[in-house]
Amino acid sequence: MTITNEQVIDQDVLDEFMGRFIQELAAASQVPTVIIGDRLGLYRALDEVGPCTSAELATATGTHERYIREWLRGQAAGGYVSYDPKTDEYSLTPEQSFTLAQPDSPAYIPGAFLTVAAIVRAVPAITEAFTTGAGFGWHEQHPDLFEGVERFFRPGYSVNLVSSWLPALDGVVEKLTAGARVADVGCGHGASTILMAQAFPTSRFTGFDYHEPSIARATRQAAEAGLTTNCSFAVAGAADYLGEDYDLVAFFDCLHDMGDPIGVAKHVHETLAPDGSWMIVEPYANAAVADNLNPIGRLYYNSSTMVCVPNSLSQETGAALGAQAGEQAIHDVAAAAGFHDFRRATETPFNIVYHAKP
Repeated sequence: MTITNEQVIDQDVLDEFMGRFIQELAAASQVPTVIIGDRLGLYRALDEVGPCTSAELATATGTHERYIREWLRGQAAGGYVSYDPKTDEYSLTPEQSFTLAQPDSPAYIPGAFLTVAAIVRAVPAITEAFTTGAGFGWHEQHPDLFEGVERFFRPGYSVNLVSSWLPALDGVVEKLTAGARVADVGCGHGASTILMAQAFPTSRFTGFDYHEPSIARATRQAAEAGLTTNCSFAVAGAADYLGEDYDLVAFFDCLHDMGDPIGVAKHVHETLAPDGSWMIVEPYANAAVADNLNPIGRLYYNSSTMVCVPNSLSQETGAALGAQAGEQAIHDVAAAAGFHDFRRATETPFNIVYHAKP
């Protein structure tokens, strides 16, 4: 034991903490280099031409060899790229390729790094908000956040939404197959809306979001996907989107961001058909705070500090449920709005899917 400033410090505990800190600081330093690798197609090129030297990768990608050499060494140090010291060549394992070089993979992760880079840009505004209690709206965040969030959540949606989440909602798939009216509220760039519209061509899907640039992006992406008849988007808030008698209203990872979630839930209740369903997809959270003190909870609490809570506080009421609100809080919102049938339909390590009916 050593005595420092009248505190008893366990040197072994301190050394362990500092070692973990160095690991995490190194991981944080990887964020910009992953984004660069993704934007320049370096991972995809390495997957196609590797094993290769830094000079060969630079030639294949039209980039400067000295930058590529340093980038590859940093990636190898982080375990994101594999290195053979005998040949001075770099490559990707199947697992590294699956997560870094294949955009359609359900485990594709570069979008998450883009999200982190975006919220760092908000540090000055959020720091001030800590002292004033003011909010910071979604629309005030850096545009990289909008792209990063879509790319972070889309892989999970693509592997779960049609195959397991919708089937977990009693009777919903049958309605969608026959032809239903669906509102996807808080749709962002429209990834969830487009996935559902592709899977159920006889149903009609409308994505709503108050953020006009996101709706413009969603509209372009739907057109690129060839969805010209059953998928559309409109600028509207969660408490005033248009339409009625919807067979399904879906909220993907956004209810906890709302300033007045109960008011929003009442609007959902008003716009549903009598036998309609409200699908609420929320970040995975346990009931007790102590049970959320794990890597997933850490990710969500920190993201919520920088995005979700400030966004809610920027709106009327400012309930600020937060990304780790948990099942009871979501149930209470639904019950206060008049939903009498509420249950946890299914879950993944990252999300919980709730099914509410009038």
